[in-house]
Amino acid sequence: MSDNKVINNITMSLDGRDLVMERIFDGPRDLVFKAFSNSGRLASWWGPSGWQTENREFNFKPDGVWHYCMRCTDENQGEFYGQESWGKGVYQEIIVPEKIVFTDMFSDEEGNAADGMPVTLITMTFVEHEGKTKLIMRSRFASVEGLHQVMEMGVVQGCASQFYRLDDLLVKLQKIG
Repeated sequence: MSDNKVINNITMSLDGRDLVMERIFDGPRDLVFKAFSNSGRLASWWGPSGWQTENREFNFKPDGVWHYCMRCTDENQGEFYGQESWGKGVYQEIIVPEKIVFTDMFSDEEGNAADGMPVTLITMTFVEHEGKTKLIMRSRFASVEGLHQVMEMGVVQGCASQFYRLDDLLVKLQKIG
């Protein structure tokens, strides 16, 4: 396993063809889990800052599909403004509020896997941690090359950006009660 590195509050390590990211969220496990398992909540924070997510399909159950589009709505992001990025997940295992396992892929608007892009098996584990929640996200790639391809695209920085958006949602939800 490579040395752990901390990037924008994410502890990251590489283990063969696995990327492991850990982050602590200031909220109870049930609330953090619902941010991933509720379509409206997920769409409100998923994607990097300046991007808006629309869930085209969201069936949170084993073999259920999550098909979504992220659109850049921030004019300050230059050439990215107006771009769309489609993704698709297929849920494999769900244990409320402990674990979500799904395949993740870049896709087209119809939900077909994008050519030349890796498919990833993601296991998210939600752990109670001193009144907060530790998320452990293990992404397993079919090859080391696929892992490096996604690393070069900035996957860790993208996760960090969207996790700051999740922080904001958790603050709002806890104020509401």
